[in-house]
Amino acid sequence: MKKPIVLLLFIFLFINCSSPKNVVAVKSDNHSKNNYIDGVSRESLKQNLEIIASDEMEGRDTGSEGQKKAGRYIIDFYKKHGVGFPKGATDYYQHIPAAYLNAKRNKNLPDSENIWAFIEGSEKPEEIVVVSAHYDHIGIKNGQINNGADDDGSGTVAIMEIAAAFQKAKNEGHGPKRSILILHVTGEEHGLHGSRYYTENPLFPLANTVADVNIDMIGRRDPFHENTNNYVYLIGSDYLSTDLYNVCEEVNAKNKFLTIDYKYNDKSDPNRYYYRSDHYNFAKNGIPVVFLYNGEHADYHRPTDDVSKIEFDALTTRTKYAFAIAWEIANRANRLVVDKSDTK
Repeated sequence: MKKPIVLLLFIFLFINCSSPKNVVAVKSDNHSKNNYIDGVSRESLKQNLEIIASDEMEGRDTGSEGQKKAGRYIIDFYKKHGVGFPKGATDYYQHIPAAYLNAKRNKNLPDSENIWAFIEGSEKPEEIVVVSAHYDHIGIKNGQINNGADDDGSGTVAIMEIAAAFQKAKNEGHGPKRSILILHVTGEEHGLHGSRYYTENPLFPLANTVADVNIDMIGRRDPFHENTNNYVYLIGSDYLSTDLYNVCEEVNAKNKFLTIDYKYNDKSDPNRYYYRSDHYNFAKNGIPVVFLYNGEHADYHRPTDDVSKIEFDALTTRTKYAFAIAWEIANRANRLVVDKSDTK
């Protein structure tokens, strides 16, 4: 009887080793009261992205009616899940005047808004962990709608799910020790305007801001990973804080999320991604940041960046990883130590 069993075991191992190298759904330990990773739902990510990156939103150009419509959808999601706006704010909007958006380079942009949501910390509410993504895109060009499903519809729906997961934890008595500020920023495509405006006009003191976990494009794969989507680029985690680098590494190792690729973490990389998304406006103010990214692909800033091309297994696992990073930062005994200063 032993030989057939060995043969079956060999076949099973061969089949598993020969399977496509894509992301495997991450299952959390449901017996742990503090583990709310499974609150991140693939179905919800897909449902929300199909709205956020639909033709109805007309490419979400900064200040456009399509972007404002997307903003209203995001806010309705937060209301549905009981996620409120921050203390000290009058609503979910941080209004940004057109004069500010056009001050550096006049593109005749209208008024626009950052959108914020908030989960107050239970023990250190004055310490703030920012989770950010830009919800604008490039609008309509040459009569074609650029839906921006990956850029940055993927990040937009990811932080919506992260907010809902933190709120669920809080509702069940296991909320984060530090406060979570969910920040949907506008104007990224025109020069990181929304994140710059927030850091120049912060609702909470920047001195109390522990970190920014920024997400910009996590729903696809790039040419360097043609055979797998089981990866994520991390950028900036070690630039200001050894603690943050260690958190990102340890959380990933513990949960077996993904392969971390540091290809673009080199400050001399010609793509300069560290300086090209919203985390940089926090980093230049001495706040530790980590940027999660899947790399550019053929549909970047083209009308073909559509929901049909999103790999939802990868989007889900990368969102869970971002949640786990934010969770650890928010709940660790001590705030991240800033032990480096060079952001150049």
